[in-house]
Amino acid sequence: MTSVLVVDDDPTILQIVETVLRSGGLDVDTRSTGRDGLVAAHERLPDCAVLDVSMPDMTGLEVCRALRDDVETADIPILLLTGRGQWLDVASGFDAGADDYLVKPFTAQDLLTRVEALTAPFAG
Repeated sequence: MTSVLVVDDDPTILQIVETVLRSGGLDVDTRSTGRDGLVAAHERLPDCAVLDVSMPDMTGLEVCRALRDDVETADIPILLLTGRGQWLDVASGFDAGADDYLVKPFTAQDLLTRVEALTAPFAG
C-alpha cells in the first residue's frame, strides 16, 4: 500500500487531507509539526510527503529542504500545500525542492489526483 506522510499544524486541514487520501486507498501518517514530520520520514520512509508551507516550528519549505538534503529522504516526492498562491510563493516552493504545489482551498479530487501522480512509480 502506498504511504503518504501529511504534515500540517491545522487539525482541520490535517483531518480533511487524511480522509481524502485514505478514501483513495492510501496509507496515511499525520503529524502536526515540521520537526515531527522529519522524524516520521526517517522512522518509516513514505512514498510521498504532503507538507503545509506555513507552520510555526519549522515551515514546509524548511522541511522540504531538510528532506532533500538527506540522502535517505532525498527522493521522496513532495507536494506543498499553502494558502499563498502568488507566483513568487510557488517559485519558492519549487526552489526548496518540491515536486508539486497545491493552493488552498483545493478540491478533494485535485489533492488525490496530484498525490496519485507523485506516487504512481510506487503503486502496484
